[in-house]
Order: sequence, then structure tokens, then C-alpha cells
Amino acid sequence: MKGWEKVKVSPHASIRETLKVIDDSSIQIALVVNHKNQLLGTVTDGDIRRGMLKGIPLDDLVTQVMNSNPTTAAYFDNKESLLLKLKSKKLHHLPIVNDQNQLVGLQMLDDLITTSQKDNIVVLMAGGLGSRLMPLTKNCPKPLLKVGKKPILETIIGNFIESGFSKFYISVNYKSEMIKDYFGDGSNLGIDIQYINEEKRMGTAGALSLLLNRPDKPFFVMNGDLLTKVNFRLLLDFHNENKSHATMCVREHDIQIPYGVVKLDNQRLLAIDEKPIHRSFVSAGIYVLDPVALDYIPKDSFYDMPTLFERLIENNKNSSVFPIREYWCDIGRIDDYNKANQEYEEVFR
Repeated sequence: MKGWEKVKVSPHASIRETLKVIDDSSIQIALVVNHKNQLLGTVTDGDIRRGMLKGIPLDDLVTQVMNSNPTTAAYFDNKESLLLKLKSKKLHHLPIVNDQNQLVGLQMLDDLITTSQKDNIVVLMAGGLGSRLMPLTKNCPKPLLKVGKKPILETIIGNFIESGFSKFYISVNYKSEMIKDYFGDGSNLGIDIQYINEEKRMGTAGALSLLLNRPDKPFFVMNGDLLTKVNFRLLLDFHNENKSHATMCVREHDIQIPYGVVKLDNQRLLAIDEKPIHRSFVSAGIYVLDPVALDYIPKDSFYDMPTLFERLIENNKNSSVFPIREYWCDIGRIDDYNKANQEYEEVFR
């Protein structure tokens, strides 16, 4: 493929610098090479997110997160052998090297297959009352509130469409007819939309028990009041690479204690930490679930997503977290709504 030279980075580059290389390229990988152009390792978006979860700072060297033993192909391999290796290893990128392990090319799976559309379904939870946004939601369901020039839910759907997804379920309750009238069956957007009708409050996971057809592959679940620039294809890749039964998107949340925190040894004062910041990961309201997760959701009952993850963990199902480093805004309060409107044009232009 063309343009792969632009994603080469030095082992002395920082993770932050490497992240910029990945984000600026459509290739979604960085290739770490030495001064002799020999391949030392590869770095994907997933490698960096796993590093974030381990607490590795973005200013550390890229060698802290790179895969130092990547699968490669020889420069003389033909298309069939390249495709076989990519599929058998479940890879999206394959560096091509010569006899001296010098980088001479990069093969991408997408260049060897014709389709770029994904048939994984997307379930959007849009049934909430939006009571914290009153009076804005008195006559309009929260997902139809406009941020920028579009309803929140239209921006969410548009982001999924850009990533190649076209099969949607929208779970509705409060003022459901307004949402159905606005989006219809999705044909005006070139997609398929079906509706899950919540006759009662069912929580963030309970409505999944009402799906008409059980998915046969991993599917997305997302709250219908979020604006984000998360790359949904990378999220799905992350879920599959980790062989997860359930993946929860998380984001960093900082809490600063407004006092000096003392460290003690019995009555002896050891140190004072002035106004420390505590960083935690919190749920971001975006998930990828394997169909097996549906077996742990009771039929037609109130059930929240945290409870589902607890049950999956109790039953030794592999649950992963995907840290969000992109733009994310939960429109739960009036202040959030105003903030989203101020930021919309810059973020979603």
C-alpha cells in the first residue's frame, strides 16, 4: 500500500508523538524502526489504550507500549499467503520485511478484501425521560434535542454510518412517536432502523431482552444522549482482539481533594500531600457485547448495565475496558447541553 512510510517512528519517540502519527494517518498503526530501517515493533491504537489502563504516561517512550514481536511477512509473499496470514492471525496490518528485517512495505487487510461495510448491529438507548433537562424535554424527548443543527441522536447515528454500520435498533419509551416519526425506518439515511418499545422503565440493559432477533456477532449498545468522536471500528477491533464477551468504554475522571492530605504512621506525621488529584476510570455509556451476554439478562425486567457486567464477571466471562481518549460529552444536565452546543462546531465540523 502507499503512504506507509509516513507511519514510521523512532524508538526515541514518545507515546504522545506516536499517537499523533496514528491519528493523522488512515492506516491506524505506527511502525517503530531503528536508524537502519529495521523493524523493532508495531503500535496500534489498542496498544496505547492498554498502556493507558496500566497508567503509562503518554510522555513515556513508545517502546513502553509497542508490540516488540509483531507478525511479519516476507517481501516475496504473494497475495494469497498474505491474506491467509492476516485472517488466521486476525490481524488488520502486516509489515513486510526483507532478509535483514528491514521494513519494505505494509499490507492492510482492507486492501485485500472488497467490502468495508459492517453488519454488526447498533442498539441505541433512547427511552429516558430526560427529567434533569426540564423544561427542554417537556415537549421533546432528550435524543431529539438539537446540539448544533442536528438532534443528538442524529449525530450519533451519523457517526456510526461513517464507520460503516447500517443496522440499528432504537429503544424508545418517552415520546416515542416523535422519535419514530423523525427517523422512520432509516431509509432516508440509507440504513435500516427497527424499534424496541419499552412499555416500562427497563434500565440500561433490560431492553436488550426485547430484541426481536438475537445477534449472531458482537453488537454495540450506546446511550442516546452522548456525543463522542470514538472510532467505533477501533472499538470493535479492540473487543475482538481481546476475545471479550463484553467491553465497556471508560473515561478518566479526576477528583481533586481541596485540602492537604496527611500521611501518618500512628501518631507520627510523615508527609502532607497538598490538594491531591485522584484519577479513576468511570463508565462512559458505550458497550460492545457478544450475543452470549444476552443469556444473563432477565426477560422483560428492569436491568442495568453494571449489573450485567457483574454477572458476566461472576460467571468467568471475559470482560474488558476500552479507555476513551477522544471527545466525549454526556448531555445529562442543562450545563452539559450548553457546553455541547458551544463545542459542537469545532468537534463535529
